[in-house]
Amino acid sequence: MSEEKKGFFGRLREGLTKTRNNIVHGIDSVFGGFSNIDDDFYEELEEILIMGDIGVKATEEILDKLRDQVRENHIKEPADCKEFLIRNIKEQMQVGETAYEFEKEQSVVLVIGVNGVGKTTTVGKLAGQLKGQGRKVLIAAADTFRAAAGEQLSEWANRAGVDMIGASAGSDPASVVFDAVNAAKARNADVLLCDTAGRLHNKKNLMEELKKINRIIEREFPNAHRENLVVLDGTTGQNALQQAREFGEVADLTGIILTKMDGTAKGGIAVAIQSELQIPVKYIGVGESLEDLQKFDADQFVDALFDVAQEESV
Repeated sequence: MSEEKKGFFGRLREGLTKTRNNIVHGIDSVFGGFSNIDDDFYEELEEILIMGDIGVKATEEILDKLRDQVRENHIKEPADCKEFLIRNIKEQMQVGETAYEFEKEQSVVLVIGVNGVGKTTTVGKLAGQLKGQGRKVLIAAADTFRAAAGEQLSEWANRAGVDMIGASAGSDPASVVFDAVNAAKARNADVLLCDTAGRLHNKKNLMEELKKINRIIEREFPNAHRENLVVLDGTTGQNALQQAREFGEVADLTGIILTKMDGTAKGGIAVAIQSELQIPVKYIGVGESLEDLQKFDADQFVDALFDVAQEESV
C-alpha cells in the first residue's frame, strides 16, 4: 500500500471512530451476547444497523443474505457469522469498473450539492488531483449565486495550477458554462469541472438552471463524457440521503462525493445512499488538504469502519 493510501486509511479509520462506536460496538455486543442465531439475534442486529444510518433497504439486503449464508454454511455460533456480515456490507458498496472513465476521456463534470457541504473545496481538490494525473483541467465558476464562491474557487484554481472561467456575482450560470465549454474546446482541455449553485429550497429555479446548463453542454459539446456528481455532508446522515434524492430529481446523478467523514457518527449513511439510490459513492473526504479527498474504496472503508487491519497491497 502506498504511503499516501496508508496515510488516508489511518485518517479514515480515525475519522470513523464515532461511527464505529455507534455501529460496531453494538454489533460486537450482539455477537458476544447471543448464544444462538435466532430471530432475536437478527432483530437486534437490524436495529443497530438502522440506528447506525445504514438504512432500512441496505439493512434488509445485508441481513437477508446473512440468513442464507448461515443456513447454507450450517453456522451455529453468532461470532462465526461476523465475517459474512462484513463481506456483505462491502458487497453493498462496490463502485464498479467504469466509475472513473471520465478521468480518461474528454469530459464535463457538473458538481452539485447544497451550500455548506464543501462543494467548492471539492471542485478544487478534484482539479488538483486530475492535474496531478497529467490531465488538462479547466474550472467553471457557475455558482454565481453565492458571492464568495468565485473567490474561493479562484484560490483553489491557483493552488491547483489550473485555469478558471468565472463571472461576476449574479450572472447567469448557464452563460458561464457556455463560455467555459467553448474555452475547454478551444484550449483542448481534458476535463471541465463546473461548480454549480446549491439551493434546494428553491427547487424549481435550480431545476430550470440545471436543464439550461445541460442543454448548453449537449449542444456545444455533444461528444463529451458527462458526469453529474452530488456532494453530500457525511455528518448530516439521513438528511444527506434526502438531498441526494432531491438532486436526483433535477439531474441524472452518476456518483456521490461524501465529505466531512472525519468525526461523524453517521458514516453508515455511505452504505444507505448507495443501496437506496443505486448511485455509487465515488469519492470520500476526511479533511481539508488535497490528499484528504480520495476515490472511494469499499473494502478500505468497511475495514476502517470495523477496525480491520488492511493488508499491504502491492
